[in-house]
Amino acid sequence: MPSPESTLLQSWHQNAEAWIEAIRSGAIDSRLKVTDQAILLAVLGRQPGRVLDLGCGEGWLLRALTERGIEAIGVDGSATLVEAARRAGSAPVNLASYDELAEAKVDVGGDYDLICANFALLHQDIIPLLAAMNALLAPGGALVIQTLHPWVVAAGDYQDGWREEMFCGFKGQWQPMPWYFRTLSSWLNALDMAGFQLVGLQEPQHPQSPVPQSLLLVAEQRR
Repeated sequence: MPSPESTLLQSWHQNAEAWIEAIRSGAIDSRLKVTDQAILLAVLGRQPGRVLDLGCGEGWLLRALTERGIEAIGVDGSATLVEAARRAGSAPVNLASYDELAEAKVDVGGDYDLICANFALLHQDIIPLLAAMNALLAPGGALVIQTLHPWVVAAGDYQDGWREEMFCGFKGQWQPMPWYFRTLSSWLNALDMAGFQLVGLQEPQHPQSPVPQSLLLVAEQRR
C-alpha cells in the first residue's frame, strides 16, 4: 500500500494542471483576498536580496519578487509545475523532491537572506527538510512559512495526523490529496528541533471574515 507521502506527491503530479489554472485564474478566494498578499508582505518586510521559494508551484511568488528587484530562486517536486514556472519567466527553478533537498542531493544554491514555504509543507517529517533549509541561509537569514491555520481547520480533532483534501468547490478534475495536520505547538517544536527560533507570528484575516485565513510564522537561525 502506498505511503501517505508517496500519495501526496502523486496527487501533485495529477493535480498540477488544475492547480495552475486555479492559481492563475484567481479561483481560490482566500488567496486572492488575503494569503497571497500576506506572504508577499512578510517576505518584503525582511528586505531580502536573495530568496528561495520552497515548493514554488507555478511560480507566481517568484515573479512577484523578481518584479521588485529581488533575486528569487524556486524549487518544486512536480515537473509539470516547474516547467510551467519556467515558461512563465520564473527562472531559475529547480526540480527536486523534499527528500532530495533534506539529503542535499540537489544543489539549489545557498546564502539566502530568506527562504519561504507558502502552503508547501504538507508532509509529516518536516524537521530534516527545515534543518537543510537552515544550512542554506546566510547569517541573519529568515524562514517564512504560511500554512493552514490549525485552529480553524482542526474540525474538532486537534491532534497531529494525516487528513485528506477533497478539493470540494474547485472546478475541474482533482485527485484527493493527503496532507499532514499539525498543531501550533507541533509547528513550533519542529522549528526548534531544526535550529530555528520564532521571531514573528501572524494570523492573516479578511476584515469581513470572523476567522483567520492562515497561520504565518517567521523564524531565524537560533543563536
